[in-house]
Amino acid sequence: MSRRTLICGSLAYDTIMVFHDYFKNHILPEQIHILNVAFLVPDLRREFGGCAGNIAYNLQMLGGKPLIMATVGEDFQPYSERLDRLELSREHVLKIDNTFTAQAFITTDLADNQITAFHPGAMNYSHQNQVYSARGVSLGIVAPDGRQGMLEHAREFFEAGIPFVFDPGQGLPMFSGEELMNFIHLADYLTMNDYEAQLLQERTEKGLEDLAKLLDAIVVTMGARGSLIHTSGKCLEIPAIQPERVVDPTGCGDAYRAGLLYGLAEGMDLELAGRLASLLGGIKIAERGAQNHRFTRAEIDARFQENYGMRL
Repeated sequence: MSRRTLICGSLAYDTIMVFHDYFKNHILPEQIHILNVAFLVPDLRREFGGCAGNIAYNLQMLGGKPLIMATVGEDFQPYSERLDRLELSREHVLKIDNTFTAQAFITTDLADNQITAFHPGAMNYSHQNQVYSARGVSLGIVAPDGRQGMLEHAREFFEAGIPFVFDPGQGLPMFSGEELMNFIHLADYLTMNDYEAQLLQERTEKGLEDLAKLLDAIVVTMGARGSLIHTSGKCLEIPAIQPERVVDPTGCGDAYRAGLLYGLAEGMDLELAGRLASLLGGIKIAERGAQNHRFTRAEIDARFQENYGMRL
């Protein structure tokens, strides 16, 4: 029986536009001090995203029991309808008046260079949600969200005795070395990509081996090079799968985290959970957007056997 997993993090819209030329042809280095450019973007799409939404989307398809905790704005209706269609609970999704839902505006050129503007909006009020209000939760994750919300949710998980994953993601630079150490002392697991792992070590002035002694495990993802799990004085090497095609890495980290959370909730050992996580990341990369891929549990079992030569 899957355990209920509380996912504290963002719900967001991603507006993605494609400029059919190269930024370098229009942004002149010698004129950067008076930058004033406009890009015609014939291609535009709006995707559903945010770390909490992406993780819950994947965890639900695996057969887990995700519970989203997030703050949203007055423009949330389309996302609200989507959560209802997916049968994802909105019980702990709090609407903040006079705000917009968090959203990113991304313009990409033909060389895949990107110019991004991010508006946090209602995410800045994430501390208005409290972990204590969620019932029947046995596992949690503190994913990128409002700064104060991340600090408070980590403390609340710890005080409630609920094991949780700390996933600082792109929010890591918001915190000092002392604050990051506090997260590590409270959390049971830590997940990062390789860049974030390097930044964490610089901020805390401690190596991963020393930090791993304070947690059940530190998971470091490395894209196509797989991932590493530092646990119990050893380092488990988790191979990446060969994806059917490489289309869009957006949301791959969140898919990985969903697989890890499912494995932890089901009592899998870390190596097995890591391989499941890696499989989900490899499935996601074959589709555009963070929530457009689909899979069944039977397909997961078959692809796990195919890629790792063992049963899940």
